Amino acid sequence: MAGMEIDTVENLQRKQSTYQSLDETFEIQNETYRGQQYSQIYFARLHMMRTLLYSLVTHWKPHVPVCTVLGLEEGRECIIVGTLYKHMKLKPCILDEYSKERSAVPLVKHHNFMHPDDHLVLEDESGRVKLGGTVLSPSVYVTGVVVALHGKETGAGDFMVLDVLEAGLAPQIEPQLKSREDKYVVFISGVSAGSSLSNPLQFQLLVDHITGHLGDEKEQGIAAEIVHVVIAGNSVEIPLGLLNGQNLASKDQSRLSEPVQELDILLTQIAAGVPVDIMPGSNDPANFSLPQQPLNRWLFPGSRAYNTFRSCTNPHCFELDGVRILGTSGQNIDDLKKYSEGRDGLEFMERTLKWRHLAPTTPNTLGCYPFTDRDPFLIESCPHVYFVGNQDKYGTRILKGAEGQLVRLISIPKFCNTGMVVVFTTTKLRSQTSF
Repeated sequence: MAGMEIDTVENLQRKQSTYQSLDETFEIQNETYRGQQYSQIYFARLHMMRTLLYSLVTHWKPHVPVCTVLGLEEGRECIIVGTLYKHMKLKPCILDEYSKERSAVPLVKHHNFMHPDDHLVLEDESGRVKLGGTVLSPSVYVTGVVVALHGKETGAGDFMVLDVLEAGLAPQIEPQLKSREDKYVVFISGVSAGSSLSNPLQFQLLVDHITGHLGDEKEQGIAAEIVHVVIAGNSVEIPLGLLNGQNLASKDQSRLSEPVQELDILLTQIAAGVPVDIMPGSNDPANFSLPQQPLNRWLFPGSRAYNTFRSCTNPHCFELDGVRILGTSGQNIDDLKKYSEGRDGLEFMERTLKWRHLAPTTPNTLGCYPFTDRDPFLIESCPHVYFVGNQDKYGTRILKGAEGQLVRLISIPKFCNTGMVVVFTTTKLRSQTSF
C-alpha cells in the first residue's frame, strides 16, 4: 500500500517550465520627473513609427512621393505620415465642470463618447490637416495612432484620403517549443477580494483545484500539468468610503487591509506549488498611470516567502518555454471602447497589434508616465499570446499576420462576476474556460 502511494506521488509530480521575464521595458527605474509635458512621448512615438512606415511605403506605393503636411499641394497625390487626432464632440473636458452652460451639454452614456460629427486630423512636426473621405473611419481610429495616408489636398484645404497603411503585426520569433508535453497556464483576473461580489469559497475551490487538492486522480493529473498562474489585475477592492482623506481609526485601518490579507492567504497556497505572477489593475493599491509598477511585495508577507511569487508590471511580458506572452489588466482596451467602436473586445485587441501599440490613447485619455525619450508601449516583437484581463466575457481567436505571424488572443472575464478562469495550453496555443 505504501508503495502504491509512493508511485502515485511520483506520477503526479508537477511539470516544470522555463520562465524569462521581459518586463524591463515597462519598469520605471532611472526616469526623473522634471515637470515635462507629454509632447515628448508623442515625438518619440512618431519618430519610431515613421521610420518603420517609411520602410513599408516603398513596397506599398513606390511611385507616389512622400511629403510633410506643410508640403501638401492642392490636387497632387502624395503620401503623408503622422499621428492621428480625433476631434470628438462628446469627449469629456474638465473645463465643462466649471462652465455656466454645462446644463446644455447633452447627456452621454458613460461607456462611449462617439458622435456622428467626429472627424480625424493628421499632424506631424510641420503642421496638421483635416482628413476627408470614407476610407478612414472615425469610428475605428483613435487619437495617438501613427499611420501613412495616400491622398491629395482639396480646394477646401482638407486631405482627401484614398488609402491607408497601418504598421501591421510586428516580426515574430518562432515559438521554441521545448517540450511536446501538455502544459497549462491559468489566467485569472478581477478577483476583487473584499468586494460585495467576491466569493472567498469559490476562489478557495479554484486554489484547491490548481494545487491538486481537489478532484479524483484524473483531475489531479490535469492540475499537475499547470506550470504557471497569471493574475491579471483588480485582485482587491478597497472600500472607497474609507479613502476620504481623513485619519483612519484603528478599526477602519484593519478594514482597509483585510482584502489584501485575504488575497495573500490564497496566493500563499498557490505560490507553495505553482509559480504565480500578479499584475496590478485599476482598483489595486498601485500607481494609477501606465505602465503600472509591481505591487509592493511587503503587501504579501506570506506569498513573498516563496521564490515562485512574482509581482509584475502592467503591461506584463514574459516567455514560457519559448512562447512569448504579452498582456494587460484591461485599461487599454476599456479606453478604446469609450472612444471608438468595434464588434467585441477581441477586435480592439487586434487593432492594437496592427497599430503596433499597446495603448494608443495614452496619454490623451489614458494616464501614462511622461517618458522623454521612448514609448514603452510600442510593440517591437509580436507575441504568440496576447491577453487582456477584466473583460465582461470570455473570448478567443487566432490572429494571422501578413508574414505568417500567429497570435492567440484571449479576453479574460472577471472572476468575481463569472467564476471563470482561462486555461491556456503552451504546446498547442489553445485556450478554454474552466471552473
